[in-house]
Amino acid sequence: MSRILFSHSYFMRFDPKQWSAGQPYAPIGTLYAAALMREQGHEVSFMDTMFAYGPEEVILSLKKHQPDYFVIYDDGFNYLTKMCLTNMREAAFEMIKFARQKGCTVIVCSSDATDHFEKYLEEGAHFIILGEGEQTLSELVDTIEKDTPDFISLPGIAFIHNNAVIKTVKRTVMKDLDSLPLPAWDLVDIKPYRKTWLKHAGYFSMNVATTRGCPFKCNWCAKPIYGNRYNTRSPKHVVNELLMLREQFGFDHIWFCDDIFGLKPGWVEEFADLVEAAGLKFRFKIQARVDLMIQENYIRSLARAGCENVWMGAESGSQKILDAMNKGTTVEQIYESTRLLKKNNIRPSFFIQFGYLGETRKDIEQTIKMINDLLPHDIGVSVSYPLPGTAFFEKVKTQMREKTNWTDSDELALMFRNTYTPAFYKQLHRYVHHEFRKQQGLDILRHAVRKPLSQGWREWKKIFASAWYAMRSFQGRLKLNRYAR
Repeated sequence: MSRILFSHSYFMRFDPKQWSAGQPYAPIGTLYAAALMREQGHEVSFMDTMFAYGPEEVILSLKKHQPDYFVIYDDGFNYLTKMCLTNMREAAFEMIKFARQKGCTVIVCSSDATDHFEKYLEEGAHFIILGEGEQTLSELVDTIEKDTPDFISLPGIAFIHNNAVIKTVKRTVMKDLDSLPLPAWDLVDIKPYRKTWLKHAGYFSMNVATTRGCPFKCNWCAKPIYGNRYNTRSPKHVVNELLMLREQFGFDHIWFCDDIFGLKPGWVEEFADLVEAAGLKFRFKIQARVDLMIQENYIRSLARAGCENVWMGAESGSQKILDAMNKGTTVEQIYESTRLLKKNNIRPSFFIQFGYLGETRKDIEQTIKMINDLLPHDIGVSVSYPLPGTAFFEKVKTQMREKTNWTDSDELALMFRNTYTPAFYKQLHRYVHHEFRKQQGLDILRHAVRKPLSQGWREWKKIFASAWYAMRSFQGRLKLNRYAR
């Protein structure tokens, strides 16, 4: 069997916002692929770029392991890799060159490579895996090692043949996710992950995926890896993984990194039952839709299992914008889901998106009002980001000749023409955060007036900080008005 060196192209040091936040998650998509190839008898190694200083560090791993194959396999479960940041793309190109110099067959599987397979082939990759990768990778390596390989018959790849780029037919996604081995966690040096989490958050969080795909069709959401199908692991399979992770790594917290957690009817209730039966005590956060969070029985099961935070794609406080996005949700559902989550002691957090086509100042003000009315636990604010394969991208692609990707996750550049300038949306991002923190502090102050002894140091710190945020919010509003002229 062959020697395979796995890596990925996310360098946290190249993403200043994420490096400052200090909340890294290991690339479990990569570890799934490595586990499968090892199970099939290949000699597998892993070079983790999460804390690396640059792509040249892969040279030492190439020298040490002398692999036949170098596989850049990005984590399709992490939104940071789905963003296709140019810093990471350029790092991947460098690693491809280093691996080619060592005589490796280079294979790449990522959201960005799926969208831009020609670029990766031009930079020296031998094969690009398009979409979900484990089965394709296994069959590709088997095919390469045949005396007369037939690549054209292999679904889900792109390669160069006779100076022409060949793209084979699409591969269907996996349905039986329990058949995959658990991620190869033993290949990861977990110490820097734990150290970074404890330093920045005071606890250690790990990531687990229970599903693949999303059946909903928001017209700005790209799904190059798992598509619109929604397949799930069994609750028992997930609980067994959690028991293993607790025994081996002693985590404090889990991020279930699914696009939508527990959409399958009855799944969350069965999961909560199994968690309780196993004696698992842990906290976790999930991502979900607001229309799923208006089912109180579902919310109670989440709370019973240990859920403490639900990140919901609220996106906008304007129904006009939600409808334009083909979101399939309502502003009323955002209000109701927030109320029910708080009632059951689960923190609601919002993903907010500004800058969608046709958005006006009135729409923006409706979104800010919604945030101030509901005061979620946290917010993540972005601007509309067109990615290939979406209806949104098709509408604006002619305007994106000079720039088509962000350099890092905090760039927030508006890459198409809209109601306001890119500078307006950059200022809006700052203003909304300052206004939100101000309102949070004032809300805590109102509770402190009624029950002063119930507030801890963190709460008092937010109260004192609210004065600073109030000043910054006032100044930001003035700047925003100037940019809007």
